[in-house]
Amino acid sequence: MKELRIRVLAGVFAVAGVLAWAGARLWDALGSLPSVPVAAPVVLAIIAVVLLATALSLRSRLKAQRRREAGAKGVEPMMAARAVLLGQASALVAALVSGVYAGTGVFLLIQATQAPLRTQQVVYAGLSVLAGIGVIAAALFLQRTCRLPEDDENGPSATPA
Repeated sequence: MKELRIRVLAGVFAVAGVLAWAGARLWDALGSLPSVPVAAPVVLAIIAVVLLATALSLRSRLKAQRRREAGAKGVEPMMAARAVLLGQASALVAALVSGVYAGTGVFLLIQATQAPLRTQQVVYAGLSVLAGIGVIAAALFLQRTCRLPEDDENGPSATPA
């Protein structure tokens, strides 16, 4: 499984932000832009906490397994692979959602000078972006936790005994 790069996540965030800003401008010109849900940052924060708890649990189990402690619960390779897959999917979705809220938040920030009621929406959008960044950080930590130990640079010695 390939490691998810921060550049990919930043690209998804940027493209989603630009498209959301343009979409918010168009939507506002045609009618009333829907508000940013209050639950958005809460849900993203809960996802970040779950990913972080998973990463910390796996990390402690992997450390105990590497130290060969008595009674240590091992980590099955498929479970670790599923955790990495969950983390990568969560990071990609969080980058997309955070980009959408960032683009919408920038549009609302520009409009907040004319409509003070939108200031609260800017705060919700900003908190959603921060919570999304928390999901991305927790997902990348989970990915790093489940990474296999690095092989030696030269590999195993190929000289016959």
